[in-house]
Amino acid sequence: MAGLTRLLTDTLPVAAGVTGATLLLWDRKLDTFEELPRRETRAEPPRARFMISEGQLLETQGDEDGVLVPLMARSGLVGILVLGPRRGARAGPYRTAEVRHLSVLAARAALALENQLYQREVIASERMAALGTMAGMLAHDFRGPMTVIRGYAETLLEEHPLPPREVRERAELIIKMVDRLERMTAETLDFARESNRLVRRNVNLASMLFELADGISLELPGLAVDRDVRVPADAQASLDVDKLRRALGNIAANARDAMGGSGRLRLEADVRDGVLVMTVADEGPGVPEGIRERLFEPFVTRGKKGGTGLGLAVARRFVEDHGGTVELLPEGPGARFRILLPLAAH
Repeated sequence: MAGLTRLLTDTLPVAAGVTGATLLLWDRKLDTFEELPRRETRAEPPRARFMISEGQLLETQGDEDGVLVPLMARSGLVGILVLGPRRGARAGPYRTAEVRHLSVLAARAALALENQLYQREVIASERMAALGTMAGMLAHDFRGPMTVIRGYAETLLEEHPLPPREVRERAELIIKMVDRLERMTAETLDFARESNRLVRRNVNLASMLFELADGISLELPGLAVDRDVRVPADAQASLDVDKLRRALGNIAANARDAMGGSGRLRLEADVRDGVLVMTVADEGPGVPEGIRERLFEPFVTRGKKGGTGLGLAVARRFVEDHGGTVELLPEGPGARFRILLPLAAH
């Protein structure tokens, strides 16, 4: 857009021998003209004495020296080029050849402007879609921690007091869940900015996996997690633990919903050629054939009540942020997911 504007408002006046040129872009939503570069908006173009239309120079009822050149594209009017008075030896009426050349230039400029406007509309539409996805993602991922916070806060208000140790443990977990919500908010803002930034920290793999399994059991009551972790005790990696926790947590939440609110989840893990291989399997009915290929797309769901269809899309994104992959395995019973996670930072 900037290049085309310079061509029409800086280069053209010199070539055409006019005192200047102004490009007015038509805003269909506001029914106004916007001057480019952006200086002002106006309801009508200047009242020039002449107008070039369909290859003809027409005299108008305007009282200002100059020529209006409408920019007509396939979708209609996209703008107007306003040429100032002619100067020097070129003063006087435009010749037929000059009118023809300006008409061809106007047609090509209109097509270029239409393409630019279409691109701008597509970008705006994609941004709105991304904001909608972001809002849905936030609502989806807030549900787990908020359930823990509300449930434990309610138990602290019960008439029968809890032992001090249990009160402390529940208070600490509430604080941890609030901290997690804050991190989710920051990650969601990163999503809105199209960021895939990771906050890596060095961790012991075995300890991290047991911690993730414990977290799933705490956040998703009714889900029993069986673990088969065959990771060397001294294995280390640099990972964004919060994003991995959310990825596994979303897969586990979908599994619990598929099993009707309770059941067993199996987490297997080992290291092969510098890659952490994790398999997560449930005992539910499995994934319907009709959505298997689209399962990781936003808003695709297995029909669970209250679901947004974002959980697995978020899980895939966070795994891919690490340079890894997540896939649905064909064998059953139930749903089986495999996560491959390179241990070397990308």
